Order: sequence, then structure tokens, then C-alpha cells
Amino acid sequence: MDPSTLVISTAMAATIMAASMFLLHRASPRERCLLDWSLAGLAFLASNGLALGAIHHRLPFLLVPGLANVFYISGHYLILAGVRRHLGRRPRFDWLALLALSLLAIHTTNYAHGPVNQRLVMLAPAIIVINASVVWLLARRTDPAMRSCYLPLMLVEAVFMLQQAARTIVMAQDQPSQLTFIGAQWVQTTGSLAVLAFLSLATMCCALIVMRRQELALHSAALTDALTGWHNRRALQEAAEPAFQRHRRSGAALHMLMFDIDHFKPINDQYGHAAGDAAIRHVADVAAQALRGYDARFRIGGEEFAVLIAGSSPQHALQVGERLRGQIETAALQLNDRSLTLTVSVGLSACMRDDQHWEDALRRADQALYYAKRHGRNRVRLHEEELNQPPAALVA
Repeated sequence: MDPSTLVISTAMAATIMAASMFLLHRASPRERCLLDWSLAGLAFLASNGLALGAIHHRLPFLLVPGLANVFYISGHYLILAGVRRHLGRRPRFDWLALLALSLLAIHTTNYAHGPVNQRLVMLAPAIIVINASVVWLLARRTDPAMRSCYLPLMLVEAVFMLQQAARTIVMAQDQPSQLTFIGAQWVQTTGSLAVLAFLSLATMCCALIVMRRQELALHSAALTDALTGWHNRRALQEAAEPAFQRHRRSGAALHMLMFDIDHFKPINDQYGHAAGDAAIRHVADVAAQALRGYDARFRIGGEEFAVLIAGSSPQHALQVGERLRGQIETAALQLNDRSLTLTVSVGLSACMRDDQHWEDALRRADQALYYAKRHGRNRVRLHEEELNQPPAALVA
């Protein structure tokens, strides 16, 4: 393949990267890393555009290879910047500016004006460090849901880094006269093919990362109550079943705790639905502080909540329920110019050996909650066998 065809093919791959990342950003404006990756494509495109111009015209040395090399290494750095932004870090464009100025300064030295080998060997460490940084940052992430989609980009960056290191070693040992600028020698041809493959694969890998995160976000939104940030009833079904199966296998304790806000209907009637929503959010926030970080929390409808408590004795589960009840009672809701004291009734039940489904424990917890409301509200009740009798009608 002649040099001109290689450069044009690489420019097309860079164009696809820039356009696809930008269009994905238009569809997902919050994913700002896509803009970094789109700029990376533009940087590679500019580098190849200058190289293509140098094939047909004699251009100043500072422009080609000077500025062309700056754009090329900037493309690699912008991929790193996008990864940093995706992981919640600063992209550090100040580092990019310093790197670009340093590269331009280097191209004014006599060493840079020497044989092509020297320039390629001189630039290789910066590329290798950037590639290694991408691999290192992604390798440190331990989120199992995202880790599988990081692996392709890690592999692409690692392979490109290794081939760059191998080519550098070969070029360092080669005779300077054997290489010419944009020549067709096998070392340069393999390098150009590597860049073409890198851009094509990196584009797909970056898109995969963003699509996977959006998939997880949509799944999380489907399982999250928008008002409180707690999980919803659907999430309870997904979380309770594996917890119940673990309980059946190991015999470890598993409790269902249910609570709801006392006299909630009068709050809506007297102060309006906005106040009702504020009361629900307030109770959820206070309850979250009272619960342990690993207690699974769910809003299962209206002013009703459920908590999955694993690995605790009945006495400790009762302490959790009492702490939750007490903190809600003492944390008044500030509603405009008035302070509103809220209370909750709490029902608690343990999963039993003869339970066939986790919903058996949830049903008993609901009966215990019903009993607590019938006997004065603002109290915690552990299910007992006599509560199996249907309680009388209750006004919430």
C-alpha cells in the first residue's frame, strides 16, 4: 500500500471517529467525554491532513512534521482526557498545552532536524506513556458492571503501546539513511497500519463504554424511586429473591422491615400534595441516616417503605426499627413557616424456615405494621403468631 493511500485511509478513520463521537454527544449531552474523543478524531485528522499535504507539496519543517506530530500526540492525549473525564477526573488540558508547546520547541532543535529515526524515537516515549496511562486508569476501576466494557479499550491501547515500543527499538538500531519522511519502508508502513487499526477500534471501544454506562443508568432509573432516591418495588423483587435464597442455603438471618408515615392523608389534605411529597422525602432522608449502609431500602408505594435487613438477630433488627422510628420523630419537617412533627409505624418479621417465598415474610411484616397502627401508631412491632388473624379496618 502506497503512503498516500495509507494516509487517506487513516484520515477517513479519524473523520469517522470525530463524527461518530460528536453525534453520540448530541444524543447524550451529559457524556462530555464524547467531546474529548471527538476532538481526538479531529486531531488525528489534522495530523493526516498535514501529512497528505507534505506528500504533494514542500511545507515548512515546523509545520510538517512539527505541527503534524503535535496533532498526532494530542489525539492520543485527548483519548486519555476523555477517559479521565469519564472516570470523574479533570481532563487536564493544561498538561496537553504544556505537551504541545514542548513538542513544538523540540522541533526547533538541531536534533529534531536530523534523520527521521531520531524524531520517531524521540516522540515514542510520550505516546507510550499516554497509552500506558489509559490502561492504568481503567485497570484501577473495580466496578464489575463497567469493567467488561473497559477491557476492549485497555487491550487496544496496550497492543498499540507494545507495537510502538517494538518499532522504537527497531528504529533505534536502524541506519538513519534507511528511513525517509512518509516513506514506504516496512517500519513506517506497519506503523501507519497500526494507527489505522487503532483509530477504528478505539472509536468502537469508546462508544461501547458510553453505551454501557447509559444502559446501566437506564436500568438504575427503572429501579429507583424518583422522589426519594430509594429503590422501588421492582427493585425489591430483584433484591429480595437472591437474599432469600442465600438465607435458605445458609440459614443466615433475614428480616423484612416495613414502615409508613402516620396520619399521612391529613398532611396532603391540609397542606397539599407538594407538602406530602416533602414529607415523604424528609422521612426517607432521616430513615437513610438511621439505617446501616448495607441495609437495602425501598419505597414500595405512597408513604410506605420497606427495608431488607440481612445477618441480624431479631433483637438487633428491633433496635434498627426503633432507631429509625425515634430519629424520624425527633427530626421535625420544616414546612414554610411551620414545623411539622412526623411519626412512623414499623412492622418487622423474620424469614422462617418453612417460608416458600420472601413475600411470606413481607406479608407478616405488613401485618405487624398494621398491628402497630391499630395500637397507637409511632411504634415498632415484631410479628407474632396471633397477628395472623385479620385486623380490623384501619384509617391511616
